[in-house]
Amino acid sequence: MSLRVMSPAMLSAWSQTLVRAMSTQGGSGSKNIGFVGLGNMGANMASNLIKAGHKLHVYDISKPACDGLAAKGATVYAKTSELAKNSDFVITMLPNNAIVDASYDEMTADGVNKDTIFIDSSTISPELVKSLQKKISGKGARFIDAPVSGGVPGAEQATLTFMVGGTEAEYQAVKAVLECMGKRITHCGVYGMGQAAKLCNNMMLAISMIGVSEAMNLAVRQGLDANVFAEIINSSTGRCWASEIYNPVPGVCPTAPANRDYAGGFSTALITKDLGLASGVANSSNSPIPLGSLAHKVYQSLCEKGLGNKDFSVVYDLMKKEKFGI
Repeated sequence: MSLRVMSPAMLSAWSQTLVRAMSTQGGSGSKNIGFVGLGNMGANMASNLIKAGHKLHVYDISKPACDGLAAKGATVYAKTSELAKNSDFVITMLPNNAIVDASYDEMTADGVNKDTIFIDSSTISPELVKSLQKKISGKGARFIDAPVSGGVPGAEQATLTFMVGGTEAEYQAVKAVLECMGKRITHCGVYGMGQAAKLCNNMMLAISMIGVSEAMNLAVRQGLDANVFAEIINSSTGRCWASEIYNPVPGVCPTAPANRDYAGGFSTALITKDLGLASGVANSSNSPIPLGSLAHKVYQSLCEKGLGNKDFSVVYDLMKKEKFGI
C-alpha cells in the first residue's frame, strides 16, 4: 500500500511503528544496557530489552539467574563496576534500601562513565533517591528513579508502568529504553517523585489485596462459588487489579500465584518492606494512613508466621484456614 492512499490515522500508526522499530533495533538505536538484579521482575525486564535489540550486560548474585540471561545473549559480569563502565544505561532492580545503596557504592567506587545514565527501578525511600542522585551526579554521571508497577505479568508482557523522577531532559533520554519494558512511562516530577508515586500505589495494592481476600473468603463461606463471585466483583464496583488479574483464590485467575501454592510473584516480605517505607513517608509528611498502618501489621504478621517468601496474596490462604490474626 502506498503512503498516498493511507488514511491519516493509518499513516500515524505506521509512522509510530517505524520510529519505534528504528529506535530499538540495530545501529545507533541498539544500546549497551547494564542490568543489576535478575529476580522475578528483573529477569523478565532484561529479557525484553534483549528482544528489543539491545546489548545486555547483567549481574546477579544468583548464578542460575545469570545463566538464564546468558542463554538469551547477555554478557555476565563478575563486578558491577565493570558492567557500569561498559553501559550507556544501567538499570538496578533490587530488594531494599540497604542493598541498593551498597550496590551503587560498589558500582561507582572506581569512578563512572560521565555518559552513563543510572536508572533505579527498585522500591526505595525518596530520601535515598535524593542521596544517590547527589552522589552519582557528583561523579559526573546522571541518576533517576523509575520504579515500576504491574507485577510479574507486566514484566513478562512488557506492559509495566514506570514512574520517573528526574528532569524533563532525563525523562526524554530514558523513555525509549523504558518503553521496551513498559506500556506507560510517566514523568512524576523531580528526583524521588517516582518513588513517592510507587509507595502510595503499593500501599493501595496491599490494602486492596486484603479487602479482596476478606470478601472472597466471606463469600465462599456463605456458599457462593468463588468464580461466580469473582465475575460479579469484576463487573461491579469492587473491581480492582487484585480481584481481576491477581485473584488470591486458587482457580480463579489461571496465571496468579494462588495456583502455584503462592510461589513466585511479589513476596510478602517485599510488600511488608514497602509498607514500612510508606509509613516512614507518612510520618515525615504528617499524613494519616489508618488502613495503610493496619495493612502493614497484617503483612508483618504473615512474615512472623514464616510466609515472607510466599506471594503476598497468601493472606487469603490464612483467612481460609482460620489461622489469621494480628
